[in-house]
Amino acid sequence: MRVLIQRVKEARVEVDGMVTGAIGPGLLVFLGIARGDATADAEYLVDKIAGLRIFPDAAGKMNLSIRETGGSLLIVSQFTLYGDCRKGRRPAFDRAAPPEQAVVLYHHFVEAARATRLPVETGVFQAAMQVSLVNDGPVTLICESNNNSRP
Repeated sequence: MRVLIQRVKEARVEVDGMVTGAIGPGLLVFLGIARGDATADAEYLVDKIAGLRIFPDAAGKMNLSIRETGGSLLIVSQFTLYGDCRKGRRPAFDRAAPPEQAVVLYHHFVEAARATRLPVETGVFQAAMQVSLVNDGPVTLICESNNNSRP
């Protein structure tokens, strides 16, 4: 499992012109699910995200987690995080989980995030979404579960 995390001042996702999720300060989390991922991968990454010290403290040093700042999460499914661009000009998505596997893990990830008691908003799985954000910093990180950090 792979996440691309952006620290934001605000973010929102729309489907067919309707807002399905919107947050103020917090983290926009793009979630990619690979073949072979399991619920343990989701739980690992949710714990990692909730504890990442990437928000500024009083001295301006990145030293606080989203738990400490009271921010929110906006979780957006993003199978293209597993796009392989090494050959040719068209990305291959062979490592991405098929939708019937990915949807189950996506919902587990969202529920695990909600269990942290952080405010959580979402996009719509497998929908064409428009994501708007104001990046804060900018701070952008990629994290992977242990399952997919191997080549």
